[in-house]
Amino acid sequence: MKKTTEKRQHSEEYRKESGEEVAVAEGLKKNYGKNRQTCKVTFFLPEEAAPEAGKIAVVGDFNDWDRNADIMSKQKDGSFSLTLELPSNREYRFKYLIDDTQWENDWCADKYIKNEFGGEDSVIQV
Repeated sequence: MKKTTEKRQHSEEYRKESGEEVAVAEGLKKNYGKNRQTCKVTFFLPEEAAPEAGKIAVVGDFNDWDRNADIMSKQKDGSFSLTLELPSNREYRFKYLIDDTQWENDWCADKYIKNEFGGEDSVIQV
């Protein structure tokens, strides 16, 4: 995966889908409920990010950094995705854990925050 400082540029747009406001970025999709108290977030990792991966987990504040709580599904095109419903009006730190050994950030995170291990965590704002 590319380093955080080489993060892909992306544009975020808002549109209506089934009466709900949806924010779309290249790698993260945010689908806000009508009451805007929750947001369905689709995490997406393209095949090129981890071409040999067998298992990828989304690990972060929202699941107490549990390595087994939120496992992504491998798609036919080799990419991985997972949709989680999160409470809105918050920021969540997260990372991808590839094959239980390699930690990676999201190329399209809303921002990055330094962590206690000398690296950075991805952050999604919902």
